[in-house]
Amino acid sequence: MKLVVDTGVFSAALSRRRRADLEHHVRLLAGNQIFLAASTVVELRYGALVAEWGSPRRSRLEQAIASTTVIPVSDGLLTTLATVRFECRNAGHPLADRVHANDLWIAASAIHLGIALVTADGVFAGVPRLIVID
Repeated sequence: MKLVVDTGVFSAALSRRRRADLEHHVRLLAGNQIFLAASTVVELRYGALVAEWGSPRRSRLEQAIASTTVIPVSDGLLTTLATVRFECRNAGHPLADRVHANDLWIAASAIHLGIALVTADGVFAGVPRLIVID
């Protein structure tokens, strides 16, 4: 099965400390084709820089990212992004707010591909047309 995975679940899969909290979600990834939104890759790499990870740990992160499919930014994705934000705005959903811009990219990426999103983040609940596996 193809799955878009949000930043929290993907990073938990790489972290012994965080994995315990999201073990159920991490187990859902096994044997499936994993897709990452561009914003997830940015958040993962930014987090590694902020935490001042050493080369071995950054290398493991890059290997993990390389084992997935990073969803390319295309005109179709950008149209989906604008449409999802507009739909969320009209529905009064918080994903339309700027503070959730990265989450909006993740949701729009899943909607654009027509595949489910694996997440433990409640902000994705109730997003129009989004299939959430939590």
